[in-house]
Amino acid sequence: MEANVYHIDGKVEKKVTLPKVFENTTYNDDIIKRALLAEQSTQYQAQGHDVDAGMNTSAVYVGRYSTYRTGRHIGRPARPRQKLAKGAQGEVRRIPSAKKGRRAHPHMVGKNIIEKINRKEYAKAIEIAIAASANASLIKKYHSVSNEIPIIVSSSIEKITKAKDLMKVLVALGVSEDLERSHKPKGKEGNRKGSKRRYFRSSVLIVAKDAKEIGKAGRNIPGVDVIGVDRMRISVLAPGAKPRLTLWTEAAISALPEGIKASVLSYKQ
Repeated sequence: MEANVYHIDGKVEKKVTLPKVFENTTYNDDIIKRALLAEQSTQYQAQGHDVDAGMNTSAVYVGRYSTYRTGRHIGRPARPRQKLAKGAQGEVRRIPSAKKGRRAHPHMVGKNIIEKINRKEYAKAIEIAIAASANASLIKKYHSVSNEIPIIVSSSIEKITKAKDLMKVLVALGVSEDLERSHKPKGKEGNRKGSKRRYFRSSVLIVAKDAKEIGKAGRNIPGVDVIGVDRMRISVLAPGAKPRLTLWTEAAISALPEGIKASVLSYKQ
């Protein structure tokens, strides 16, 4: 399978043979969703509470049949009550039904909230997402692009460090319409709409062999993400379990087989 390699001015420079991973024509979104949920679970914040919450009080339960501090013969229930001066009883504390008492069923501090995934399954999901980036029918279903799919650019694009220069290259490659669509912020649905929070849609993903310099330019363009070929993630390759418009550099294509292995090994769960 061959594809055109474009210069940064948008003209065809040569052809290159694509790796075998691009030959997969079936898109299995079940594996993508499985890997995406597992990846997102590593970003959750652990929940828990102080083990002494609601228990730091002078209240003590002395028992039902004791005679001291029980309130017997005066119609008061036996509950853990605050210790006051001269043997007096204060308010009920400690129990869940009491004011400032402990919670009945608090979150467990050691609860496992990370959904693990086998490395082979995660590697399979990355391969499916990469192959989907070369499927023109799937890409044009979610993105607007006038160029051939997949889009492979000369490695000279990795030396760009300014956003305005990178923007000129993206316009020359025929993805300007998709960028304009992503620049229109969309409001969050539900209760968050009251806070007027906005987010930008995902547009072009640039996969480079060395993303250090081009990453400085891509981070200033809304909707554009830049990642290294050895740090690929499902949340970036297929956000929302949908194939993404991806721009590959020629150097990234040549390093793709080793990049998939490095990406899987660097994934921590």
